[in-house]
Amino acid sequence: MNTFSRHRIRPQATSISVWTLAVLVACLGAHSLWQYLAPRAPHVADALAGGLLAAGATALGTVPVMFSQALSEKVQDAMFGFGAGVMLAACAFSLVAPGIDAAGELGHGPWSAGLIVGGAVLLGAAVLLAMDRLLPHEHFIKGKEGIEVHRLRRTWLFVFAIALHNLPEGLAIGVGYVGNDPVRGSALATGIAIQDVPEGLVVALALLSAGYRRSFAVALGMLSGLVEPAGAVLGAVVVGWSAALLPWGLGFAAGAMLFVISHEIIPESHRKGHEVYATCGLMLGFVLMMLLDTALA
Repeated sequence: MNTFSRHRIRPQATSISVWTLAVLVACLGAHSLWQYLAPRAPHVADALAGGLLAAGATALGTVPVMFSQALSEKVQDAMFGFGAGVMLAACAFSLVAPGIDAAGELGHGPWSAGLIVGGAVLLGAAVLLAMDRLLPHEHFIKGKEGIEVHRLRRTWLFVFAIALHNLPEGLAIGVGYVGNDPVRGSALATGIAIQDVPEGLVVALALLSAGYRRSFAVALGMLSGLVEPAGAVLGAVVVGWSAALLPWGLGFAAGAMLFVISHEIIPESHRKGHEVYATCGLMLGFVLMMLLDTALA
């Protein structure tokens, strides 16, 4: 956190009200959209519900910041590791393996199916790398990255960073509902939602440490989760167009998540010398997601 300035940023009270109103409007809009989609495109409605579950978990994680800002760096790094473990297991059991199976059902042999999903994994990582390079954003520890835009307020740098992190999770949820049966799709959404609780807490704490007011940090942390239902609907709609897109969509989502894990989460969790805590969190997260995926299948 040493790259942040320590001065307090005091947003207008009206700005906080706007954020709160935006959350309420988004929730009402999502509910109306779900009611519209449920009878017409059930898989898209399921994806929306899974994305909203993850968004709600992110919002839940920010709530403790309203009452206390004390959280040790070891605990934060363990939380980062836990999230990385959940996402790694989701990539393996909920995305890559079903993607290879889906390619096989389309008539591809083992090598061809593996190459299709492998190519999609690389494509997903490449797209996230391009977004990481082009979009101006600010890491919680490393500072600013991407094209420098002097007129952007620091708030929006955080917004871009959070969107880069949450978009692959939303895509994975949406594609997971199309590529798996509803039970396995729900297991994937549940696993991502579980790791979103500590993630929401860490995001809000990072904003608080950067100098934002407590209420503003919580509001922005809650709003950050809304990227996930949007990504879930996008993933479900695109992959739902054609069965041939399914292995590509599953692999793409896995590659995007793997990029975030390697480029963002693991480096952040190891940067302060708490590798053991981060690794233990990763192992626990991996096993939990593995159990959710395999036991509920």
